[in-house]
Formats: sequence, C-alpha cells, structure tokens
Amino acid sequence: MVADEQNRSAMDWVVDCAVYVAGRRMGGQFDYAQALEIARAGEGFVWLGLHDPTPANIIEVAEVYGLDELTAEHALSPDHRPAVERSEEVTVIVLRTTRYVDHPELTETSEVVETGAVVVFIGPQFVITVRHGAPGALGPVRSDLEARPQRLALGPWAVAHAVCDRVVDAYTAVAAAVETDIDAVEESVFARYAGAGGRVSHIYQLKRELVEFKRAVAPLQRHFGALLEDRTLLSKEIRRYFRDVYNNLLRTVERITAFDDLLNSILQARLAQVTVDQNNDMRKIAGWAAIFAVQTFIAGIYGMNFTFMPELGWRYGYPGVMLVMIVTAVVMYRGFRRNNWL
Repeated sequence: MVADEQNRSAMDWVVDCAVYVAGRRMGGQFDYAQALEIARAGEGFVWLGLHDPTPANIIEVAEVYGLDELTAEHALSPDHRPAVERSEEVTVIVLRTTRYVDHPELTETSEVVETGAVVVFIGPQFVITVRHGAPGALGPVRSDLEARPQRLALGPWAVAHAVCDRVVDAYTAVAAAVETDIDAVEESVFARYAGAGGRVSHIYQLKRELVEFKRAVAPLQRHFGALLEDRTLLSKEIRRYFRDVYNNLLRTVERITAFDDLLNSILQARLAQVTVDQNNDMRKIAGWAAIFAVQTFIAGIYGMNFTFMPELGWRYGYPGVMLVMIVTAVVMYRGFRRNNWL
C-alpha cells in the first residue's frame, strides 16, 4: 500500500524518464536511478522530465545525478531570471516560458502574458528538464525528437536545443498576439471618440504585461551569445542549431523593444489627449462662469437697496435690467462659441 502511494506520488512530478541509445528510445519503464545506471553502462543518455517538483524531490534527483547544491537550486524556484551557467561537467539553462492569455477585451486587470519556467540540466549522459507553471509543456518536444532519431543521436545537447527552440518559438507567437493588442489600443486612442480601450489604465496594464514579457525574453540574448562563443562546449552541428534559435531570439527582442517604444508613445499621446480634454472642460467652465458672473454682478448692484439708484423710479426699469442681462449673456455666449470656448 505504501509503495503504491509512493508510485502515485512519483507520477505527480516525474513526467517521463527514458533512455536513448543511438537516437532510439529503449523499451521498458525505468525510474530515474535505474535509467542513469543503464545509460552509464552503455553509450546512451537519460532524459528525465519533471513538472513542479518539491524541494525534497529535487534533492533526491540531485543526489542520484551528482548535482551540487548550488546547481540544484536553479530548479527550486520558478522566478529565476533567464541564465546559462556551467558548473564542472553540468550546464544549466534557465528559460522563462510564456503563453498568451486570450481575453475578450483589454481591461485594467487583464492578464495578457502568462509566464512559467523551464530549467534544463545538461550532463555528459543525462538531460533533466524541470518545468514550473502551465506554459511550456515539453511533451510535443519529446515526441518530435523521438520521430527524428538522427537529431536525437547528437546527445543531451540535442534535447537542450529542442527545448530552447520550442520556448523561443513561443516567444514569437506571443509577440505576434501582443502586437494585435497594441494595434487595437492604438486604434482606440487615435479614434475620434476614444472609448474604454483608450483609457490610460488599460494602456498601462498592457505595458506592465509587456514588461513582464520583456523580462522573460531579453536577458536570454546575452547568455545565448556567450554560449555560442564557447567552442569547447558545443559541437559544430549543435552550434549551428543554436545559432538559428539565437537569431530568432534576436528578432523577438527587437520586436519587443519596438513594442515598448510604441506603447510609450501611445501612452504619452493618450495623456496629451486627457490634458487637452481637461483644458477644454476648464474653458467651458470658465466661459459659463463669466456669463453668470455678469448676471450676478448686475443683480448684486440692484440688490443693495439704496434709495437713489439709476432707473429705480422708471416704470420699465425692471424689464430694462432683465433685457440687459439677457443681451449680455447672449453676446458673451456667442463670443465664447466663436472662440471655441463653449
């Protein structure tokens, strides 16, 4: 009973564990310790896939695969920045995974880009992929590689390339979807009547989501560049594949930078519109205040109740004063309208 519970627990965080020899997957099911023994006895390698493991799970795997504490720490948190680090014979690639979140309309609380993390440990005879969060499922990557044994025969770095390629392809797809949102916001801002889509809070929320996306993508550019320059780590064939991934990453980073600049311009334009609208409102308020100030002034003069005042004894004094008030109001109103104050 206890063994069954342990097996079920293992299935919760071990997505797949396989041994590959000459690009072919060996038949049978192995736990990660058995798989490593088989790989070391032959010329194959292990691909161990984990999803949201606990610290205890990571410690178990690190002990079996000889990962030191500092190296294993990369797999414990989903909030690590993108990085490529080398420790003795093990290289660690930390990737931020992304996924576009569909939304009917952009609001001040809309989640546009969801992020996760994938950590890849590459050793001489093993590759361990640790995924945190929903984005970046690696099942399709494994299926694609198993259908291409010649590529898989290149070893653990072939798996690392396939994972990086899939993550960067996701960046490209997310960037295209975010561009659609930016176009919609830009259209609403520069339309004659900017509705809810033109609100500053909506633009700011999209900018925050873009910043999160940029933090996931941009730091990887420097690390991939350094990885390509290390000719002792990658074979010529693998370096060629990684260079293609690097070029796609550069294009995506350039697009994100352009999006950031465009959103800044849209935000500034919307703030300028708000300022103009406020100035227009203040002019209207000032115009109406001036009109009523004249009427208040005349009424105030004749409300002082002095005995001797012009036209107090005149039969048409009251209608005359009312006529003056109406005429001045109309003249001032037309003047303000002519100058676009009202």
